[in-house]
Amino acid sequence: MTGASGRLGSEMALAVAGKGYTVFFTWHNSHEHAREMLEKIQWISPESRMVRCNVSRPKEIQAAFQEFRKHFDRLDLLIASASNFYRTPLGEVTEEEWDSLVDTNLKGTFFTMQEGAAIMRLQPFVSRIITMADISADLVWENFAPYTVSKSGVVHLTKIFAKSCAPTILVNSIAPGTITLNPEKDMDSPDTMASSIPLKRIGEALDIVKTLHFLMESDYITGQVIRVDGGRMLQ
Repeated sequence: MTGASGRLGSEMALAVAGKGYTVFFTWHNSHEHAREMLEKIQWISPESRMVRCNVSRPKEIQAAFQEFRKHFDRLDLLIASASNFYRTPLGEVTEEEWDSLVDTNLKGTFFTMQEGAAIMRLQPFVSRIITMADISADLVWENFAPYTVSKSGVVHLTKIFAKSCAPTILVNSIAPGTITLNPEKDMDSPDTMASSIPLKRIGEALDIVKTLHFLMESDYITGQVIRVDGGRMLQ
């Protein structure tokens, strides 16, 4: 799993461990935070491990999977959730900002899926890949163009891999709406945002975890992007 130390990724990693999986996850920025996360996971799944990896660099992704192979002989579930997010006003986007967002969110997801699928194709059982999209992939946010473009790409990658990897690999995506408050993203007050959502509340990490569990247990769903947004995208 990539992105396990993020605000949603950490909850998903713990949820996967709680389902009896051994978790192998990547971290990039904070070793101390990653170590704390690993200790929490190992209370549930003692054989779990972690490795440092900058997913914007394909060679580091390859190295992470090589490390995975040293310790494990099967891959049942791959969650590609590593993601960068910050405000980028359209007329001020720099090449560095574009590369940071697109390389992590899109390129990193692609090469993670490519490496994982290569292992899964050789296995005699059904396995699963789950990506993390965003409802913004279908919205026009002029101050977040690189981010929304990258998430649109994740949606398309999910469908391409689903068709290419069938029937033994199920590939789906989760597209969160407003799940937890992020000052960089949410510019309205919580009450204002909740009022625009048909279910009248901001989502919680548990809403994402429940969707993850559903996709982990489903046997006849592939190539789908499931919005977890309280109905926000209803027109």
